[in-house]
Amino acid sequence: MENSYIILFLCVLVMLSYVFTLLSKYTQMPSVILLLATGVGLRWLSDQYNFSLDYINDYVQMLGTVGLIMIVLEAALDLHLTRDRIPLIRNSFLSAIIILAVTVLAIAGIIHYWQQESFMISVVYAIPLSIISSSIMIPSVTYLGQKKKEFLVYEASFSDIIGIMVFNYFTAKEVLSWQSTISFFGGIIVGVLISLVISLLLIYLLTKITVNIKFFLIFSILIFLYVSGKMLHLPSLIIIMIFGLLINNWHLLKEQKLVQLKIFENGAVNQISELLKSITAESAFLIRTFFFVSFGYSIDVMLLTNSEVMVVGSAIVAIMLLTRAIFLGLFLKSSIFPAMLLMPRGLITILLFYIIPDEYKLKNFNEGILFFVVIVTAILMMIGLMLENVKKSEKQPFPKDRSS
Repeated sequence: MENSYIILFLCVLVMLSYVFTLLSKYTQMPSVILLLATGVGLRWLSDQYNFSLDYINDYVQMLGTVGLIMIVLEAALDLHLTRDRIPLIRNSFLSAIIILAVTVLAIAGIIHYWQQESFMISVVYAIPLSIISSSIMIPSVTYLGQKKKEFLVYEASFSDIIGIMVFNYFTAKEVLSWQSTISFFGGIIVGVLISLVISLLLIYLLTKITVNIKFFLIFSILIFLYVSGKMLHLPSLIIIMIFGLLINNWHLLKEQKLVQLKIFENGAVNQISELLKSITAESAFLIRTFFFVSFGYSIDVMLLTNSEVMVVGSAIVAIMLLTRAIFLGLFLKSSIFPAMLLMPRGLITILLFYIIPDEYKLKNFNEGILFFVVIVTAILMMIGLMLENVKKSEKQPFPKDRSS
């Protein structure tokens, strides 16, 4: 009976998440807020009935790792590379890297002043808080204008990948030396080359496997490569990104020798691309559902009422808004609204916080700040999308009176 109840409960969560996705379409409220609220509600119920889920943080970390891979793959499968998009890609990349760098330094300054700890350790804590969450951004900007939508998708994807690579660099044993810097950039070059070879092999494998069961085999291989690369301190997330970009932009390789020699069948690759997009989106939706409900369950709501959490958290959010307002105007060739408010923190921020090495841990850092920033940035995003929706509605002409 207990197993039956668990199965029913998980099915109800998935159905609720689907309803939340539909609601977000009409209300512009990011579904992540509703998922977090569901988790918080479940925590309250479990406290009322003296029931608790042990090792919830372990589940959050595991789901976060798999979710990260699926979400980056989903983002890469949405990115179309064409010549006319080069300025957009360049601007979104520069926006992501500059806003990330300035935000990290500013937030590190706040943490350093507040905790009176090493600035380097403050940087380690600032990096996760500075990364825009593509897991929230991508499904939330679907109904924006095409140019703004593409800019924000590229920016969030670049922010994820660059942020994780920088976090891995600053949590390494040796930091800010010639040897570590050369090793860092050398690792990126090696990672890109290995990623290209592995991605081509995986695409070849997909086109040659005749049995229907092949996509989750590829997912398993990608997860294996990501975790293995992470253990070897390689930027293994690049493998996921390049694999998605290659399979979604196969048309760029039409004139290459690989295609001319018919090693790859162009039609088969295009067909696989469409199927992979669908399966990846479904898988990312499922993992995102359980991740944010689990994270909501792990939140101690009372921490959010702490005055220290509110003051420091508000200062961090204010820095994010100010930095974004200043630099978005340089790279977004249109109004910075609502893009200025679209800066959600989510899966990657949470995941990186959980894997900060012990030697970099701050004893007095209040986890309520993490919860505060995730929730407030999600609310700001909701406000921005709602105001944009109202703005569009006001611009639409009134229907003519047919009776006249």
